[in-house]
Amino acid sequence: MKKIKAVKINHEDFAAFGQFYDMANPNGYPLCGELHKFYPDRITADSEHRLGLSPLVVRKPEKMVITQQEYHTNSWEIILPLDDDMIIHVAPASGGEPVTDYVKAFIVPKNTMVKLNAAIWHLAPLPVHNDKITTLIILPERTYANDCIVVDLKEDEQFEIEL
Repeated sequence: MKKIKAVKINHEDFAAFGQFYDMANPNGYPLCGELHKFYPDRITADSEHRLGLSPLVVRKPEKMVITQQEYHTNSWEIILPLDDDMIIHVAPASGGEPVTDYVKAFIVPKNTMVKLNAAIWHLAPLPVHNDKITTLIILPERTYANDCIVVDLKEDEQFEIEL
């Protein structure tokens, strides 16, 4: 079974899959008031539909063996880890067939918002430290029902994520 080493998320390696931004430690030019600093448009996402904001709770498996992946043909996905650092695995868009030879795994600090581009292979994030992680998932409303393709990986496509 392939083993994938999870690395700390960085802009150079993640750029092909989407964007990320540390919401708890904003930087760059803010719009300022006396009592606040507003950091506008650090992540953007277009949508013709209303947004759905959904909590997702994922338990930590004994081994991080990935046997499924999903993608959204027309929809981006935003993930915000709320109570732990998370591991996400991603692979490039491929027209419907998994491309696990190109999968990467990233360690994303708590409170760092990640936006996955449409058609990027992924699945649920995994907790780094805790027994479970709670994340906020932001998608165009009902994407999970009308634009979510989940694929069972063949045995030779499955992989294990290591820290």
